[in-house]
Amino acid sequence: MRIALVSSEAVPFSKTGGLADVVGTLFKGFLAMRHDAMLFIPFYKRTAEQFGAAVRDSGIEIDIPIGNAVRTCRVFTGSLGGPTQNIYFIGNEDYFFRDELYGTSAGDYPDNDQRFAFFSKSVLEICKKLDMAIDVMHCHDWQTALIPLYMKTLYSDVPALKKTVSIITIHNIGYQGLFPPQTLEITGLGASVFNPEGIEFYGKVNFLKAGIVGADLITTVSKTYSEEIRTPEFGFGLDGILRKRGASIIGVVNGIDYEEWDPSTDAFLTHHYNKSNLRGKQACRKELLEKTSLNSSLRGPLVCFIGRLSYQKGLDLLAECIPDLLTAGANIVVIGRGDDSYQTMLHDVKKRSPGGLFFHTKFDEPFAHLAYAGSDIFLMPSRYEPCGLGQMIAMRYGTIPVAHRTGGISDTIEDNKTGFLFEEYSAPSLMEAVGRAMKTFSDKKAWLKMIQNAIGKDFSWKKNAQEYIAIYNYTIHQNRLN
Repeated sequence: MRIALVSSEAVPFSKTGGLADVVGTLFKGFLAMRHDAMLFIPFYKRTAEQFGAAVRDSGIEIDIPIGNAVRTCRVFTGSLGGPTQNIYFIGNEDYFFRDELYGTSAGDYPDNDQRFAFFSKSVLEICKKLDMAIDVMHCHDWQTALIPLYMKTLYSDVPALKKTVSIITIHNIGYQGLFPPQTLEITGLGASVFNPEGIEFYGKVNFLKAGIVGADLITTVSKTYSEEIRTPEFGFGLDGILRKRGASIIGVVNGIDYEEWDPSTDAFLTHHYNKSNLRGKQACRKELLEKTSLNSSLRGPLVCFIGRLSYQKGLDLLAECIPDLLTAGANIVVIGRGDDSYQTMLHDVKKRSPGGLFFHTKFDEPFAHLAYAGSDIFLMPSRYEPCGLGQMIAMRYGTIPVAHRTGGISDTIEDNKTGFLFEEYSAPSLMEAVGRAMKTFSDKKAWLKMIQNAIGKDFSWKKNAQEYIAIYNYTIHQNRLN
């Protein structure tokens, strides 16, 4: 099967969050299964700096109309998993040679509509120019969501794409790519699509909505999230169109890269361990306490939070509960950066509660791996969580998650068996779950059993990649029937 994965980021070439992990790992999974998979991503400045030696200029240049202007796409290629060129980097220095992928601390780049309309058109123009007969065009999030609609409109007559099915995966519906109505001209789509049944959204152009109305199939990153986004509470204004397309929505739980996240071989860890021999985990715990200068004499658990400091991730609950956690005898490690307001909030909490809290705002990959391995409890108080990778990584490392029951968290954590879930989004509800965790922690036999249960869960991408292949085959079959 010939599969094209299209994303604005993918490991190891570019990353701001979980999207990159999911797409990059899925790509590796398809190649391992010997499918004819290819990856389309922008050729960013940081990609050129880190991987330039492995990337080849194909010599192909394509003019891409963006509104009344024409921008040049330079095509660069690379490979993963063999000699065949299977990665296509979309190059344009004006659009992609910037310090960040989507914007700065001051906000998103104002021309993101141009940048990702250009990216989307470039992918289809490459397929057209090289006559790539693709079976599945799998797009990810709003940055690529114009592609399914383009395939049904501007590119409907391209021979190579005649039999191609389009799939859009919604990783987080909170990010939709909303732009002023003038963006319609930039996209090249006619006024006929600017209506409530098309890409219009309260007077704006909505890129993600283009994917929802244009794709043959819509997937989300967990089964529960596929249901949640069809409700007013979690749909962010798109619940109506999603309910209309309900028969075409499928949830597939994400996975993690078991080569990268493996406590028995992790290159970032000094001490290794596995399900049957956990001595290395205790050594990692000791090392983490030493590096953070936290109190090693406390009998309570070592608790960590690793993630983006944002509204979604429940930072208000975390900040509210830290004093009570410290009073209960826990040490706390917080790793993350994001909104300035939440960083200020955590710094203020640290000043009021010195001694047991370590707050690290610079993301450091080795330190994050050590925190996953050396902690006892992993906090995940997210308001909503499409899937979440943190809880799966934590369980892989025998660190027990305490999390809000929402989205993919509901699909991956078994309450009182591999973690502890709380229902109501509130500080008392979070502390009740933490209390259950701490009570179990004090029972060494029960805690050991929970660690072994958590490590024993299978969150590898092999299973998920097989599920996607089944979905692709089903969608291709349905399209042929129609």
